[in-house]
Formats: sequence, structure tokens, C-alpha cells
Amino acid sequence: METKVFKPAEVTAAAKLIQAGQLVAFPTETVYGLGADATNVAAVKQVYQAKGRPSDNPLIVHVADVPTVERFAKPLSVAAKKLIKAFWPGPLTMIFNLKPDALAPAVTGGLTTAAFRNPNNDATLNLIRAAGTPIVGPSANTSGKPSPTTAQHVLHDLDGKIAGILDDGPTKVGVESTVLDLSGQQPAILRPGAVTASEIEAVIGERVLTEQHHVGATEVPKAPGMKYKHYAPDAQVYIVDQPTDWPAALAWAGRQSIQIGVMATDAILTANQLPANCERFSLGSNVQSASRELFAGLRHFDTETEIKDILCQAFDSKGLGAAYMNRLNKSAGQTHFSV
Repeated sequence: METKVFKPAEVTAAAKLIQAGQLVAFPTETVYGLGADATNVAAVKQVYQAKGRPSDNPLIVHVADVPTVERFAKPLSVAAKKLIKAFWPGPLTMIFNLKPDALAPAVTGGLTTAAFRNPNNDATLNLIRAAGTPIVGPSANTSGKPSPTTAQHVLHDLDGKIAGILDDGPTKVGVESTVLDLSGQQPAILRPGAVTASEIEAVIGERVLTEQHHVGATEVPKAPGMKYKHYAPDAQVYIVDQPTDWPAALAWAGRQSIQIGVMATDAILTANQLPANCERFSLGSNVQSASRELFAGLRHFDTETEIKDILCQAFDSKGLGAAYMNRLNKSAGQTHFSV
């Protein structure tokens, strides 16, 4: 099929495709999502097929307002209402217990819970309103590959596989939303993102569990990113843990007979001489810019088949750094550079 690219002013045409059961990628402040009518089982199943996504990996339901959540979820807790007021629209996804048979197993992975998000992007909020339905929205990429932060990234992976893309330029945050499970007795972050545990705790006044990012091989994950390989380019990624490790890492790179990608901040790139077989990709000046550029850098080197290894800078796992390192560790398969 032809994949049409729509500008925000053409949102009505994109919404008609959603209503017709087609797939349309959409922008958020985090990454681009792959949209389908969350109440149309056939459309939702197409999402899994287009991405090559395992069927037990649940989807996030994107909504334009709270009443839509209340149609499907059991009564929201006081904590949920406080978090909605504080962070929606924004990069916080919350998992709620569902009313019986509220959403199809294709959306929930067969669970009695579902994840909901109100994205902070006017084009997508207009898309949801125009379609008149909540839309599912996993990242709009081939499953397991780096998430897309531009419409061009989506086209690279899904051109000819989906009906359309709503193009609103590059995303602002660059790593997926925080996923907070509110379906149990204690709030738990299942995927770190731009909204941090300390920010959530300050709003709800109770401790949030944070080391809940993985499930076993036979378990059904409550949120994306907990079970399957994610964010990985074809090249092997090596994490360079400390600024003082870069001279040794680059010396190692210079001894290799292959091309090496180097992803680091401007300070690191300026302070170190790169060998002739290394290609640089700037992560900007801090963890905020690095989070925004991480997937773009991995995708940049993915398109250059001569790049076989990538050295990438680590950051402290605090605040947004927890989300950055979560994605980087997954893309590297937990592989760190060592002398």
C-alpha cells in the first residue's frame, strides 16, 4: 500500500483512515506511535503484524480526555486523579484495572489491566478527537529496533506497511513515556521515562517502586519494554561508563579493522581525538539532549552498513538519566566497554 504523509492541518484525512480500520503513525512529545482504533480488534491485530510485535506485548491506549479512560477503567483512585492533574497531557502512562470485557485481549495482552496515556502533542490530540475513538500507540518501528523520533524514521521501517503518517517534526523528549502501574497495592514504575519517581512521589505522597523493569520468559508483561529485545541497531553497542574511559575506548577503536560509530556529548568529542575509522554523532551537551538524540543516533548508524560497532556515552542513572540508561542498556544488551 501507499503510505501517505499528512501535515497537522490534514488531521481530518488521517482520522478517516483510523475510522476505516487503517494504521496511521502519529507524533507525541516522546516518540512516534503507530495508531489504530483501540476498539477495533482487526485494526489492533494489524499493529502487531506491521511491527512484527509479539502478541503478548500489551499496547498503550492514547486518549484525548479523562472521561475516555473512565469508560474503560474501574473508578480512578485519588492518586491517579492527582497524577492526571499534575502530568497530563504529558509523558506519563498509567496502568489501571479495567471494567469486565472493556477492551479486547489484543490490546491488553490478555490481562485485566490496560495502560493509558494523554500525549502532549496537539496534532495527535486533534487526531484522536477527529477519529472519535481512543487509539493504541506502540512505537512506530519494526519491533526490537530503535524507536522513531521523526516521520522519516517511521517511513524507513514501515513504508508500504501502514496507511499514513501524521508528520509534526522531530519529537522533543526522545525516550518513551514513564509507565506507572497503579493496578496493585503500591505504585510501581515498569518503564522509566521523563517523569521521574521522585516527581511522582511528590504528587501522591507515597513511595513508588522502581526496580520493576523485567518479567520472566513465561510471564505476560504489563507494559512494553519489560520482556523482549528493544531499541537495538544491527551494530553492537558498547556503553562507555565514565568520561575517563574514552581515551582507552577510542584507542581500542583505532586498532579495529572495521568502522566504529561514536555517540557522545560535544565535550567528549572535543576533548578526544577520534581515529580515522571512527564516525561521530553528537548527543549534545547533557542528558536531556542525549535522551532526545539517542534513538536518532542509533538509527543513523543503522543505515550505514559498514558500521559494525558503536561506542556510546553513559550518564548517571538519576532523573531522566534512568530512562536514558534503561534504553541504552537494552540497545547494548547490557554490554559495557572494558579495557
